[in-house]
Amino acid sequence: MSDEYDVELTEEHRMLRDMVRKFGDNEILPKADEDEKNHRFQRELVDQMAELGLFGCPVPEEYGGNGMGYLAHAIVTEEIGRVSGSLRVAFNMQTMGTALSILKWGSEDLKRKYIPELMSAKLLGCFGITEPDAGSDTAGMASTAVRDGEQYVLNGRKMWITWAPVADMAVVFAMTDKKAKHKGMSAFVMDMHAPGVSTIEIKDKLGLWAAPTGEIIMEDVRIPAGNLLGEEGRGFGFLMQELASTRLTAAAGAVGTCQAAIDESVKYANERSQFGQPIARFQMVQEVIARMVAETEAARALVWRCAIQKDRGLLNNMRETVIAKYYACRAADEVPNLGLEVLSAYGYSNEYPIARILRDGKVYKILEGATNIMKMIIATDALGIKKANR
Repeated sequence: MSDEYDVELTEEHRMLRDMVRKFGDNEILPKADEDEKNHRFQRELVDQMAELGLFGCPVPEEYGGNGMGYLAHAIVTEEIGRVSGSLRVAFNMQTMGTALSILKWGSEDLKRKYIPELMSAKLLGCFGITEPDAGSDTAGMASTAVRDGEQYVLNGRKMWITWAPVADMAVVFAMTDKKAKHKGMSAFVMDMHAPGVSTIEIKDKLGLWAAPTGEIIMEDVRIPAGNLLGEEGRGFGFLMQELASTRLTAAAGAVGTCQAAIDESVKYANERSQFGQPIARFQMVQEVIARMVAETEAARALVWRCAIQKDRGLLNNMRETVIAKYYACRAADEVPNLGLEVLSAYGYSNEYPIARILRDGKVYKILEGATNIMKMIIATDALGIKKANR
């Protein structure tokens, strides 16, 4: 990786990056392919990540974080994403989609109860947005939450929820007033072990085999009224702000995937010989490597710009977040494909990690907002139809 970006990094950032890189190379990477092959959830590695304080970068120390900020979060996420796409998801499950949502909108009791437990991974989290018939159209969700005295009763189904089969708690979005459409959406903290909550694991996926994914079914689930985040009807606005956080994590993880593809391709090109010399000497191979590097560094620059803006107080930088997410996640699809060209037939086998890297890179164009939604937000902002940063 080039050190050109270090002009933006403090010594503390560099030390953090080096520590996480060493952890990833020594503890995660040797097990990654075997864990993926066996669809094995790496809970012990999640615990180790928590012990190192990796989930707490944007979380204040009083709630169990370290307060290093969003750039530190992006650096950590990239380094873990470089060695395991499945473990990269932990940074949204433990931090951006759960802990930060509670930090921003939850009561003090909810903050004290959940955030430190998420930071330490004593509790595993998830968040429920997508439904069988509501993906990009989040305002079309059918899940409901009805107030009944000092409780809310939740009903509905959430689909494609990362960590649903293993999570202990969830931040769930549901309609408290269906007639009001997006203005009738609210957000809640839900105990995944509460009566009426069940899950169905989705086992057949293209990639991220070591990251449990599933459906959440809510049947007359009763939760305390105090588990409402903020006020009724504020959920859609909260959801947009949450996505401005989770999309940064996705973009940073996508950069990690690109870097992994570069690392494998460079290593192979220097080791593989044809016509009496390493294929790294061939200009066509060099051309492919150059494209991979340029795409990755451009994506990293956009991600870091987004993170630095957040560290400077511009938390609602939806435009810059979406641009970073669009570009980095597109790169995570394209760069591993180029890596496959370098490795050729060997890349098509599971003998080399590029096959896993390629599979995992595909999902980034889908999660946390599909590519077409990102392009729509960018275009409508540029055209003055709807400004992204409001």
